[in-house]
Amino acid sequence: MILEQLADYGARDGTRQLPADVIHHAKRAVLDWFSALYPGTRVAPCPQLLAAHRPELGAGRSSLPGCGTTAFSPTAAWINGSASHAVEFDDIYRDAVYHPGCPVIAAALAVAEERDASGAALLNAIVAGYEISTRIGAAVQPAHYRYFHTTGTVGAFGAAAAAAALAAPGDAQAMRHALATAASFAAGLQQAFRSDAMTKALHAGNAANAGVRAGLGAAHGLTGAAGMLDGPVGFGAALADSPDWARAAHGLGEHYNILHITQKNHGCCGHTFAAIDAALALRAQHGLTPTDIERIEVDAYQATLDVTGNRDPRTPFEGKFSLFYVVAHALQYGSVRLDAFEPARLADPALRALMDRITLRADPALTAAFPGQRAARVTIHTRAGVRHSHFAPYRKGDPEAPLSDAELDAKFDELAGPVLGAAGARRLRDQAWRLESLPVRDLQLHRPV
Repeated sequence: MILEQLADYGARDGTRQLPADVIHHAKRAVLDWFSALYPGTRVAPCPQLLAAHRPELGAGRSSLPGCGTTAFSPTAAWINGSASHAVEFDDIYRDAVYHPGCPVIAAALAVAEERDASGAALLNAIVAGYEISTRIGAAVQPAHYRYFHTTGTVGAFGAAAAAAALAAPGDAQAMRHALATAASFAAGLQQAFRSDAMTKALHAGNAANAGVRAGLGAAHGLTGAAGMLDGPVGFGAALADSPDWARAAHGLGEHYNILHITQKNHGCCGHTFAAIDAALALRAQHGLTPTDIERIEVDAYQATLDVTGNRDPRTPFEGKFSLFYVVAHALQYGSVRLDAFEPARLADPALRALMDRITLRADPALTAAFPGQRAARVTIHTRAGVRHSHFAPYRKGDPEAPLSDAELDAKFDELAGPVLGAAGARRLRDQAWRLESLPVRDLQLHRPV
């Protein structure tokens, strides 16, 4: 059974010395997760979650970074997982249409702090969580993504693997039962991000929370059904069409998906990134300004239309899921960062006028290549009668064009710096790059900022 193969792998990689490049990319993932987490603590749903769980705050040993307090590990995973998904700067595993960092790292960190684990053990647990969940995610796509939000569903497996690796190191049976139990808790419907609501971010937090509970429970003897992934009424049968479980098992412990993660360069839905990149390339190459533009044509894959086809976003959340808005913003302001979703920007008449000149179309060839390729073509027709076109075959931050370590540092400073302060950001950034040599509690993430 596929569950046993994944569990055997997770138990093995949770304790062995991993290749240096794998550990390096795990540290990149941690730093990038902090980049998304800290600004996420300042927006919904984090304040609401803190209020809802106020009686629990200050208990336990698991930090709520940026919030100056602690909680027990499931609650910490729930709040941190949700907060890290809120500002749309979290990482992506493209083939699974999945944000692994939010559930996996939130769960791993909460359990590592609770158990006073080493940074090396934390990194190993994160790798196990990434590998198991990204493989399950890729095996059930693209059918799974028709209705389900992969971060909420598959994220529960990644969180459970990471929690089990820390709570029961080297125990394949505990790993198997953790994954089996997590399968029943996997949840998250796409309807949550096709309208203005806080639920999408909660999917990541729920996956982290479910994974921690499944992992801790399995470490203390809770059992789960062995056929929960590939059984006749298991996860794959219920939530996908003909999952490719052989793909999930291929190369386990030899070829690492964590080496091929996308780190976001724009603060919005990843389905818009190729179009943003193409628009920015045309802006730079031809010195275009909005007043030069007669109309814009965007050709992309069908999921781009399904998820980001909102022509009239009115809230920050809606703006992040509107290709019309983010492409127009990129052409007008040169970037799509946190300030893109301030009320004044969302209401900018000039930006709104530019949005009205955008046409979005589904390209059959690009649709057929999804999810393995995330491409877009942008064509701009100028008022002077000139036509400029640019095809982006992948996104800045994808494995084909990764953010460098220096660019990840700059992203962290930009996003986490305003919360931590320059000195605090520099301290945590430096610790993240040498995490394998530190006890996790040395990060002192619970300190007020």
